[in-house]
Amino acid sequence: MNRPSLLLVLILALPVAASAADSRAVPSSAQQVQLSYAPLVRRAAPAVVNVYTRTASDVGASAAVRRDPAYRRFFAPGEDRLGHSLGSGVIVDPNGTIVTNQHVVQDAGSIVIVLSDRREFQAELVRADDRTDLAVLKINTGGEALPFLPLKDTDDLEVGDIVLAIGNPFGVGQTVTSGIVSALGRSVDGINDYRSFIQTDAAINPGNSGGALVTLDGKLAGINTALYSEGGGSVGIGFAIPGDLIRSVLTPSEGANHRIVRPWLGATGRSVTAGSARKLGLSHPSGMLIDDVVPQGPAAIAGLRPGDVVLSVDGRSVADEDGLRFRFATLPVGTTAKLGIWRAGEPMDLDIRLLAPPETPPRKVTQLKAGGPFAGITVANLSPALADELRTDDIAGVIVLDVPRGGAHMRLLVGDELLDLNGQAIGDVGQLQWLLPRLAAPWRATIRRDGRTLHLAAN
Repeated sequence: MNRPSLLLVLILALPVAASAADSRAVPSSAQQVQLSYAPLVRRAAPAVVNVYTRTASDVGASAAVRRDPAYRRFFAPGEDRLGHSLGSGVIVDPNGTIVTNQHVVQDAGSIVIVLSDRREFQAELVRADDRTDLAVLKINTGGEALPFLPLKDTDDLEVGDIVLAIGNPFGVGQTVTSGIVSALGRSVDGINDYRSFIQTDAAINPGNSGGALVTLDGKLAGINTALYSEGGGSVGIGFAIPGDLIRSVLTPSEGANHRIVRPWLGATGRSVTAGSARKLGLSHPSGMLIDDVVPQGPAAIAGLRPGDVVLSVDGRSVADEDGLRFRFATLPVGTTAKLGIWRAGEPMDLDIRLLAPPETPPRKVTQLKAGGPFAGITVANLSPALADELRTDDIAGVIVLDVPRGGAHMRLLVGDELLDLNGQAIGDVGQLQWLLPRLAAPWRATIRRDGRTLHLAAN
């Protein structure tokens, strides 16, 4: 640790006008100048492990990097002594439960955990969740209790808090870097679905993926996941998945590798802008403005209406659309939450039952046999459950799941939603199957793709 750097941090932390409740001060003795993070590191570092994986297809560093879902700007693990991918992980309970990034263990044929004391254990993959980019591993230590890091409540973090990043960058061995929380609720695309990250300037490099972001009280603030870099090295912009999301993947699921089910709001909306805040009578832009509510969905049953603004969930503020998605992702299905909303210039509360998205109608995955350019295409009925899996906002209609290579398929793509065919509206897969043998060329289809309505034709 560079002690002059620590002194600078302490000086910068001094408030302009100190209050009686604020104990921070400029160091006043030689002992205070020599303050060190070493006691915290001694407690926290043994809970951070190295994660080595083998896959049948690995061919070196390029394979490890290519597997990263955000390859262009965010860099994943580098190489290890086995010639395959290397990342970090964090022990979160004394019984050997470890959390890491899903992309660290993706497609792994075997996973080896190396503790800080260099002991090695074969790990079992308990749960992988690509929506959060988190995975849960388990090692068997024969009943020995391991050092672990308790989770930090995300809402207890503040911008400016000092944090340490612990991991294994570039495979050089366990490394500790220091910095501060640079931002909270940072929306970053291309990493996971919930886009609500802790940003830090603590140095994070390839190999730090899955490592710990630790607060000064020795708790796990987040799992270090990505960095922004044009050249692959740290430039002081790193991102960690917050503790509340980590907690959500530690809850029991139906079985190994089963997808985690999260609550369904049953409403769509958009972030409140400065302009809409003025029109709504809000003091500042905050929350999600509801545009549409699904009939008989959880939001509708709770009494949420179009035009309402969701400002909080269980008393925790919602900054924008991503913030509401994050809050719901951290809540367990089967419980009840309290929505703080703004309606017609007044605040009010609604109780909402947290339900899983329903499989209604049944998806009825079908490969079409007839119908000219539609032959061989696989389609399904959209439902809230399937829409949640496919990460689309539309919850009704027919969606394309697969388009075979070769042949003329009207330039259809996976994810296209079929709205009508030759002027006939398509409500479900059964109706589409009934229509296809009764229609003939020329074929005309209306589809929805990435929120746009397109018209396709084929002879």
